[in-house]
Amino acid sequence: MKTYYLWILPVLLCLTGCTELDQAPEATGSKNAVFGSEKGLELYSVSFYDNLPSAGDIHQSDAMADYSARTQVPDFLREGAYGPRQSSGWSWTALRNINYFIANNTNPAVPADIRKHYNGIARFFRAWFYYDKVKRFGDVPWINRPPDVTDGALFRGRDPRTLVMDSVLADLNYACANIRTTNDNTRSLITKYVAYGFKSRVCLFEGTFRKYQTAYNLSGSSEKWLTEAAEAADKVMKEGGFSLNEAGGPEKSYRQLFINKTPVTSEIMLAAVADPALSIFNDANWWWTSATYGPRVSLTRTFVNTYLNLDGTPFTGRPEYETLSFMNEAKGRDKRLQQTIRTGSYTRINGGTVEPAPPVFSYTYTGYMPIKWSLDDTYYDGGNRNDNSISMMRYAEILLNYAEAKAELKTLTEADWAKTIGALRKRAGITGGLTAKPTVVDPYLQTTYFPGITDPSLLEIRRERGIELVFEGFRFSDIIRWKRGELMEQTWNGLYVPALDTPLDLNEDGKNDVVFYKVKSAAQLPGVTYINVAETINGLPNPQRLEHDTYGELTWLTNIPRKWNEKYYLYPIPESDRLLNPALGQNPGW
Repeated sequence: MKTYYLWILPVLLCLTGCTELDQAPEATGSKNAVFGSEKGLELYSVSFYDNLPSAGDIHQSDAMADYSARTQVPDFLREGAYGPRQSSGWSWTALRNINYFIANNTNPAVPADIRKHYNGIARFFRAWFYYDKVKRFGDVPWINRPPDVTDGALFRGRDPRTLVMDSVLADLNYACANIRTTNDNTRSLITKYVAYGFKSRVCLFEGTFRKYQTAYNLSGSSEKWLTEAAEAADKVMKEGGFSLNEAGGPEKSYRQLFINKTPVTSEIMLAAVADPALSIFNDANWWWTSATYGPRVSLTRTFVNTYLNLDGTPFTGRPEYETLSFMNEAKGRDKRLQQTIRTGSYTRINGGTVEPAPPVFSYTYTGYMPIKWSLDDTYYDGGNRNDNSISMMRYAEILLNYAEAKAELKTLTEADWAKTIGALRKRAGITGGLTAKPTVVDPYLQTTYFPGITDPSLLEIRRERGIELVFEGFRFSDIIRWKRGELMEQTWNGLYVPALDTPLDLNEDGKNDVVFYKVKSAAQLPGVTYINVAETINGLPNPQRLEHDTYGELTWLTNIPRKWNEKYYLYPIPESDRLLNPALGQNPGW
């Protein structure tokens, strides 16, 4: 599609002039060439799509989350390592392009409903732009016109969060009401129901943020936002024509969403689509399998423990769960677990040969090695080769948004539960608790994750959201809106090791895979990875240890503290931008 529109780019550049907010536009091209016809509006609107996240942005987006053990502690979580000088994200180029379109889309030669449709697209992208800014920085300047050098808005302070988010909601309401496209089989374009879906995401975030971030004194307006979230999600559920993908059954239907070449259109609503014909690929395999590229993200055992048993009961209700071996952990569990990380049944294709593929400790620090986005053929492992589509929005999220908003409003019914959480768990092969809301709190979930929540349904919805959307870029935002930043301090723990110097066959294929030791034996088994868990290596603290020195959970980087601070709920305004405009001020604590 992009090559089809290449000719329009020079015209757009002429019309919008420069891209900096402090420069005036130079209209060296004819506005009528773009704004005088429906085709011109369509072609201009293509430029907005560059503001969507790339495939890499999405599949890498949970590199900083409570459940993500990684090579290094993020600077953001290390005291003194991150501040205004390191901050980024204060870019406004995309907004200028959007506002220029809205301001000039007034030509009466184009029918009003068509102009409203494309203004709806533009206002959707403006809402996307500002939602990202508010999540990151809180108060930001609200600018709804293309400014020039004489515009005082460029040099004033920030507007209150309430004003900006009310404006975002107005943009989304306009987009939902005026976007005419209701279906797009490529899943790469903004439709009416993508707009409603995004509205449910934004309103759920803002409603829960206002409820739990009490220092803002905005809890009185949280119900309004939660109601908007539930209504927007309900609109998608009733009219959008989407459904959960169940092709392949519980063993395959979940992961198929993330490795399919083209979007699974029953469930995927918006995606970054690969196109080999246009040399559009992504690097998911490289990111998720390389020992040198990327932060080698793996799940923690604390989070893996939240996956239910197939009968719907908590895994942590098993008396032996704390000492259960890796080989047995995934058995009888939610089928999404084996479609998210390497477990016993996982295989890969290497040069056309199907081979067993246990966790590789040159990549994983915990043993819980992700497979959600990576393809099973090793051909894709090096470089930018992946041709699977990467989803940005799918129907499962809408179900979760609806369920959470209704639970927060205390209006969640048994029918609501069945068509949302029950449906997601049924797709995952779970047999119990599909139609009736839970009545008992899971003590592990409450104590470990959400001590302030006493509603069993809300606890289970949060469990479900974490599992269903893992590695899709929602987790850190969820932690922010729930005000649970302390979760970022959790120990990065891994599989249970019963003893030193004991070979483990992680996938039970008859071949040993790994040995943990403190003193390496002279005789080593072929094909086995040896992991040193001694207190020190060459006189330096060893970042990889066992919980009880000679046995217990594998741990990673416990020697480097991660400390959550109240100020981390917002990023600092970048120092360079404050120097240009001191009126911006700074976020508390920074």
